[in-house]
Amino acid sequence: MKRVRLVDDTGHMVGVVPIEDARRLTVERGLDLVEVSPDADPPVCRIMDFGKFKYEQKQKSKQTRKKQHTVKIKELRMKLATDAHDVGLKVKHAREFLQNGDKVLISLSFRGREVMHKDLGIARMNQIQQELAPICKVEKPLSSEGSRLHLLLSPK
Repeated sequence: MKRVRLVDDTGHMVGVVPIEDARRLTVERGLDLVEVSPDADPPVCRIMDFGKFKYEQKQKSKQTRKKQHTVKIKELRMKLATDAHDVGLKVKHAREFLQNGDKVLISLSFRGREVMHKDLGIARMNQIQQELAPICKVEKPLSSEGSRLHLLLSPK
């Protein structure tokens, strides 16, 4: 005769009972018998409304997903010839993205012979980094890839 440790629908421990008695109690109360811990000796079973239990678990997971913020990488592209005012607007957008908790990838691309003046691009990227320094940290330092410079910033 198989025996189980039974917990009733109010959460109180009934004790170790034969499985037939546990099934009878569940039918009397109109609920379900759920095996909570099959590895225990004897196995632990609980009397509960399984449909309601699944519904509550689904609602809890929905609430936790709602509270989570996925970090996105926002990319800001510019060229070496981009005007100072436009660069200021890009910095303003980067500041907003960082305050929202997103990472910002700043890309500066060179066209044609501008590649000869990488030092100007590096100076501009360092200037942008200095302006955003109070609210961010450098996740990936300034790197050169072909005819582009990249800088990845993340919020503090």
